[in-house]
Amino acid sequence: MKRLLRLWCLCLLAIGASAHAQQAVLFDWFDYQGHDATFAQPLPPGHYRNPVLAGFYPDPSVVRAGDAFYLVNSSFAYHPGIPVFESRDLVHWKPVGHVIAKPAPLDFDGLNMSRGVFAPAIAYHDGTFYVVNTAMDAGGNFIATAKQAGGPWSDPMWLKDVEGIDPSLFFDDDGKAYLLNNGAPQGKPLYAGHRAIWLQQIDLARGAMVGERKVILNGGTNLSKKPIWIEGPHLYKRDGWYYLMCAEGGTGPQHSEVVLRSRSLWGPYVSYEGNPILTQRDLPADRANPIVNAGHADLVEAADGSWWAVFLASRTYDGTHYNTGRETFVLPVTWKDGWPVILPKGTSIPQMPKGPAFMQGDATQAPLSGNFDWRDDFDAPTLKTEWMFVRTPKQAWADLASHPGKLAIHPLAEDLDSLRNPSFLTRRQQHLAFDASTSLAVPKDDGVEAGIAAFQNERYWYAMGVRREGDHLLLSLRMHRGNDVATIAHAELPANVGTLKLKITGDGGVYGFAYDAGTGWTWLDGHADGTVLSTNLAGGFIGATVGPYARRLAHE
Repeated sequence: MKRLLRLWCLCLLAIGASAHAQQAVLFDWFDYQGHDATFAQPLPPGHYRNPVLAGFYPDPSVVRAGDAFYLVNSSFAYHPGIPVFESRDLVHWKPVGHVIAKPAPLDFDGLNMSRGVFAPAIAYHDGTFYVVNTAMDAGGNFIATAKQAGGPWSDPMWLKDVEGIDPSLFFDDDGKAYLLNNGAPQGKPLYAGHRAIWLQQIDLARGAMVGERKVILNGGTNLSKKPIWIEGPHLYKRDGWYYLMCAEGGTGPQHSEVVLRSRSLWGPYVSYEGNPILTQRDLPADRANPIVNAGHADLVEAADGSWWAVFLASRTYDGTHYNTGRETFVLPVTWKDGWPVILPKGTSIPQMPKGPAFMQGDATQAPLSGNFDWRDDFDAPTLKTEWMFVRTPKQAWADLASHPGKLAIHPLAEDLDSLRNPSFLTRRQQHLAFDASTSLAVPKDDGVEAGIAAFQNERYWYAMGVRREGDHLLLSLRMHRGNDVATIAHAELPANVGTLKLKITGDGGVYGFAYDAGTGWTWLDGHADGTVLSTNLAGGFIGATVGPYARRLAHE
């Protein structure tokens, strides 16, 4: 995987140098610092911080192979797609690759940012890793395989006869493989949000479905109560029982995880009387440091016989807003009378739980939780794995080769409201309180704008950029909020300014935008509305990201 990604990045980063060299905007560095108050609390010995993957890392799925754990997350319309992480203790994770590392297999042009690939499920059987996934509006359901979790991964093998979303694989004791997923119920839906869980045998070698496709769960745990959006199904086998675990209630504040079991693979499945086994919907809304939206879990058994759950949840501010999206959390699983329980009812998700007995630290890993300073001086031959592209690049515009030690962005005409790929390189916002800054050489050419952006999706973002305008430089802050687009602040700078530093700060729902033209930091806007970047306002399933951009301006 690393080799394929490196070759692809070298291609993207080098080819563009000759194509647009006269227009390249040079960035010296990019720095991101997180300073959340909850992360600043001292960590007791033997404990860890939740979330274990901070920021937009939703829909986690996990598997153990030998003495290592592997986890995948949804990436939606970002590229590379479906990040893969490795851990020895379920707490400290390191990125090892992407399932969709090459630009060719999937095309997200024309899609909004919350389409693309989501809800992947990872499995391991007889020396092969499998990821099964849904590419919404981009091809349907597919399977990718690899001998090493870091890749290289195969191109998608499309499942032609599988409708619905959220597929996962289950291998029974006899080696037969089964695919289960969320789909429409048989007949006419009884109410809005009425879905079903389907099961069918699959021949993985041919990517072909075998035998009859059957509903094993209709509606949810209690159809008479009209449960909505039963989804994210997983099957496990323990002590002769088949356990079916699903998310229920939608991905918002009513999200939950439920479990059923049966002595037969095909059911009938009986619901646990103590369902849901994970939720935060019944807790007081005014509690301190609230975590909401908990659900979409996956279970894994460690080598020592303990069981653990990975799941998504969101850290909010002001009651309902969350700019960091849906994040990955880990908690132990308690087996109670033959049923798995992730969190007792009425219990808040702990932010500093006691770690596994086999927990180990790795100071060499890039930080993915807690407060940290992440910096890229652009002095490596390829981009750091934290960087993402908005949709799939069709041409090489990010270049580390032509000006060693700098990022050269060859500006495209696409703005951030495009449904194609803009020349915007971005990384996740992982903290409620953060600073993100960069230094760039002011564009020499007319008709080019460059700067830094805070991005939620194509309809909700901020962009602070500088361009030449007559005998001066114009620095402007643009806000895109739904259908409203406005320049909310601007400043004129001397035309001889050669290097400009730009900074975005965030503290819950208050964002600040500052610049330094050589005389110290000056606020362009110190109290901008950060809720523009909140998932509950912007819609969809992703979180905010920040990074440098450049664009060619349209001729007036």
